[in-house]
Formats: sequence, C-alpha cells, structure tokens
Amino acid sequence: MISFFKISPKRLYSTHLILFLKASCQKLLCKRLLDDKITRLFALGEKMNRALAIEFSRVTEAAALAAYTWLGRGNKNAADEAAVKAMRYMLNLIHMDGEIVIGEGEIDEAPMLYIGEKVGSGNGELVSIAVDPIDGTRMTAMGQSNAISVLAAGGKRTFLKAPDMYMEKLVVGPEVKGMIDLSLPIEQNLRRVASRLGKSLSDLTVMVLAKPRHDEVIKQMHNLGICVMAIPDGDVAASVLCCLPDAEVDMVYGIGGAPEGVAAAAAIRALGGDMQARLIPRNEVKGDTEENHKIAAEEVQRCEALGVKVNEILKLEDLVRDDNLVFAATGITHGELLKGISRRGNLATTETLLIRGKSRTIRKIQSIHYLDRKDSEIYEILRN
Repeated sequence: MISFFKISPKRLYSTHLILFLKASCQKLLCKRLLDDKITRLFALGEKMNRALAIEFSRVTEAAALAAYTWLGRGNKNAADEAAVKAMRYMLNLIHMDGEIVIGEGEIDEAPMLYIGEKVGSGNGELVSIAVDPIDGTRMTAMGQSNAISVLAAGGKRTFLKAPDMYMEKLVVGPEVKGMIDLSLPIEQNLRRVASRLGKSLSDLTVMVLAKPRHDEVIKQMHNLGICVMAIPDGDVAASVLCCLPDAEVDMVYGIGGAPEGVAAAAAIRALGGDMQARLIPRNEVKGDTEENHKIAAEEVQRCEALGVKVNEILKLEDLVRDDNLVFAATGITHGELLKGISRRGNLATTETLLIRGKSRTIRKIQSIHYLDRKDSEIYEILRN
C-alpha cells in the first residue's frame, strides 16, 4: 500500500484533478439523463408519436396469431401463454420506455404480463400500457366467435392502476353520454338511455355477459321487453361495438375482469362513449367460501396499495384520464367487431382495429402474413 505522504505534490494535484473531472462528468451525465426523461414525459403528455400506433398494431397481430395456433384445442391457458409470449417479445422490440399498468392472468390462473413490468428498449417515449392478450380465452379454446387480442397505450398517468380482479361495468355510446349512473338500479338506467335515444324499452338492444351471476338481470331485462344479446365472454369487443358510429348495441352491462374494463375504457373514451365501473372483491362475485374470502382480502390490500377503493363508482375520467392514447385490437376468431384469422400453412390474414384518441381516427387494417418470414422467436411460437 502506498503511503499518502510518499505521493508527490504534482502527482497528488493530478489525482485530485482526475477525481474532480470524473465527478463532474457523472453529474453532467445524470443531469442529461434526467433532462431527457423529463423531456420525454412532457412530449408524451402533448401527443403520442404516431409511429407507435402502427407498432402496437403489430403487437396485437402477433399475439392473435399465437393464440390462433391453439384455436379449438380446449386449452385456454396454453392459448393465453402463447399470446403473452408473442406480445411480450413484440413489445420489447419497440423503441420506448414502457410499463405495464394493467396486466391480466390472476383471475384465469394464467401466465401474465404483470403490473409494473418494464417493456420496450428502455429509451424513447414514456408509455403506460394496458394489455389483454386474449379477450375471450374460453372462446378461443372452444373455437367460438368474438375473441380478440387487445392493447391500449397512453401517457404516464393516462390509465387507472388497478389489480386483476372483478369489475362491474356499464357502457353506452356517445349519444347517451352522461345519462348512466351505476348507483341507480339497472332498470332506471335503461329507461334513461331509452328516453335520450327516443326509443321504447322494447327497441333497446343490450349486450350482457352470459354468466350465472347475471341470470336475474337478464330475466329483468326480458320482462321489460328488451332485446338481450348474451355473450359468453368478450366484453371489450362488445364495449367497442356499442360506441362505434354505426352501432346497433345501445348498452353493455356485466361483471367481468378489471384489465378488460380499463382496456375497453380506452376505446370508449377515444370514441366519445361513456362508462362507469366499480371494483368488486371475489367473494361478492363467486360466493362466500374460505378461499374466495382469502383472495378478496388480498385484492383489497392491492387496491389500497394502488390508491383505489373497492365498490366505489369509477367514472370514465377515473379509468382513462386523457385522450393521449392508442387502442389496438386484432381479431382471433370471427365476430361482429373484427374478422378472425384465416390461415393456410405459412400464410395468414388478420384484421386489426386501430384508434387514436387525440384525432379520434378509426382504422381497420387488413394484413397478410408470411409466417416463415417472421422473427425466429415468433415463428417458434406459431409452430407449436
């Protein structure tokens, strides 16, 4: 070890100079990184890069193609896992500093893109992302219609952060915005919507998730003379359908997943529709068993950690706070919203809905994919 007193003054001065320069460079580098982060944050708050919208459509296309390989095979978890792998891989190719704020998987006991997961290159714009790799896993597994792959992206504070749990949802189109109130009985909401639309109750069309928990609501609607379209799953597609300019659906109601709810809210806001929702603990939906109570307690804790309350009414502005967003959905199976995938060997076609919130531009993109020309990682998923 060299004694301090044996170092010459000239060498000591040089050492101090090197240390000073090194510290200054580190401070300058940190400041530049911080300035870059702030610049990207404010830039994203103004308007999301248009090029990202197309990148996100590629993400949902890849997830849908991956899910399609498990079409009709009766294994919804395998389909979801394939879609998640494809979605994660494609997200990580994008030049952005992305974070998953709404993931999926816990309710279905499936693999998930988890809340807080970082995606993208780590550089570029700061982006918050809500994903549902398959909206309609059961429909995919059973070869039924209306399964889609969904992604919504926005600014740092665009989306409500909520855990994967159950959510009650009430959705209407732009013509009846401001007329719904989830604190009121469903019949009163139906009458308010019918009055605004200038329709009788018998002229209303309502989509409801076909679950045992909705049997009484569906019976009540039938008694009022309402046309009920009961769907097995896929409330995201139903919500988007309700808000499109040529919509034939007047309202969507049901208790489903929170990730699907927030993703749907992005499209609803972009299209000018309206939505109210509330998070519901599992035991209030699935029954008062010991296991459900345990899961419900964990859900309440996660909600508290994220700053949201269960059973509190959330308006559309609470779910999606601004219009700085992109919504992308690709059809897996044929449905009212999107055509499903058609595949022959290594050739496949997809249809994707792409909506930009700022401009309210609605695009439908039809793509032809040569699967053997895909990245090797994606091709391996599609071969299974």
